[in-house]
Amino acid sequence: MDGHSRMVQFFKVVLPLVAILMLSTVFLLSRSIETNVSVPFTQQDIDERLADQVVTQPNYRGTTRKGEEVQIEAIRATQGREGSIPTAAEFRGRMNLLDGGVITLDSNSGMIRPDKNTATFVGDVVITSTDGTEITTDLLNTSLDEIRGDAPGQVNGTGIIGNFTAGSMSFGTEKTDGPVHILFTDGVKLIYEPQRAER
Repeated sequence: MDGHSRMVQFFKVVLPLVAILMLSTVFLLSRSIETNVSVPFTQQDIDERLADQVVTQPNYRGTTRKGEEVQIEAIRATQGREGSIPTAAEFRGRMNLLDGGVITLDSNSGMIRPDKNTATFVGDVVITSTDGTEITTDLLNTSLDEIRGDAPGQVNGTGIIGNFTAGSMSFGTEKTDGPVHILFTDGVKLIYEPQRAER
């Protein structure tokens, strides 16, 4: 038998042995992989999220008919169980006006209805604008397709002319291309501060 034949015989024996050795190594390594990975949620958390259809950090961005930007976000939102209203926690909004002004909205909770072009802010609502006005109320309804909103309950606020309270409030434009105005109604009280108005 020549050298070539001996080499062929050698590989016929060695190669199958190498293949078997490699396969056994793969199976041995696969057994050492950690398959019991812990999930940062309890089974109860998972069941509640599935039942309530919870969404973490939802974010809505849109544009009004005039081109102003509207953004609304929350820490978490839930669709709720059958018959309940979808809600979101730590509800925040921002409206970028065409003139460069900004209105920010913060509340404990709220809900957004893109199908109706509305968003509702509920609980410790704080409304601030770049002109220095800050208003607090318990409930604020806003529009998504235009810069418009109303607070049907009491409002308290501070502005460039002083402190004020009112039974209700609304904001929006009086004309299609006009500036945004805030209208206070139902027993408006103003404590005028000349020093603040002169700034």
